Amino acid sequence: MYNEKNKNRLSFSSLGQLSNVYVLCICGLMGALAIALHGVATIKIGDYLRIGFSNIPNEIVAFLFGPWIGAIFGGAMDIIKWFLFPTGAYFPGYTLTAIVAGIIYGVFFYKRPIKIWRILVAEILVKLFCNLGLNTLWIMMTTGNAFKAIVVPRIAANIAKLPADTIIMLIIFPVIRHVIQPTLLNIHDRMKHKNAKTSKEK
Repeated sequence: MYNEKNKNRLSFSSLGQLSNVYVLCICGLMGALAIALHGVATIKIGDYLRIGFSNIPNEIVAFLFGPWIGAIFGGAMDIIKWFLFPTGAYFPGYTLTAIVAGIIYGVFFYKRPIKIWRILVAEILVKLFCNLGLNTLWIMMTTGNAFKAIVVPRIAANIAKLPADTIIMLIIFPVIRHVIQPTLLNIHDRMKHKNAKTSKEK
């Protein structure tokens, strides 16, 4: 029963939500918020470290629509943010990192109860595998810097951000679940009813 439920929850069929104009509108709003946060709420420390909260919209999209839409959103936003705020040549590794992070968030958050341990585990995995793992590797590949020269400040920054990111999601997710999700469900039901009525009339 659990495995079947999990299989349905993580199915690629969730991509069908992209045909809903309201889902696209929410993704667009989250994209605008991600760009704003990247532009005004990101602190650059040295050449290899940025501390900010532009990941919050990515988590919200994955929470609402699942890992696959979260992956698409994360990858698209990485490319868009690079075009708007270029810092050197484009490197696809960072886009891959954003895609993987979207999948992780979606697997842990989509259609799951809001629990502090679930948010904490997801944040830890993203910070370990994506931020400290993949992104550190990309920095080494593109700059030639040694691992030891860049990893210590990156570890410190990710440890410092962990409590803040967890608390923010604990505050935001219940609001989304009780405000945005019911609205989306009502809209979906109305559209489904309208389409069924149109089909009968034909």
